[in-house]
Amino acid sequence: MNEIKVLFFAQLRDRADMRETQMELPETTLVSDLKLLLAERFPGLREAIPTALVAVNREFAFNEDPIPDGAEVALFPPVSGG
Repeated sequence: MNEIKVLFFAQLRDRADMRETQMELPETTLVSDLKLLLAERFPGLREAIPTALVAVNREFAFNEDPIPDGAEVALFPPVSGG
């Protein structure tokens, strides 16, 4: 099992009702798997999690990227601007 820290930012922090959490994940967990787990654990995230931006160890990550042991995973709402 991998131990990770998950950080929530902006509206995702409000929807999860916390700033961060610790999680244990199977060693083969991908970013897409983590999103599903978070939506189950925090029902308030269900609508927002599919479009959330994810960074693993301060590098943007995609759904197919693995999450290593000890990772810091940050979730951000999508950003728009002009």
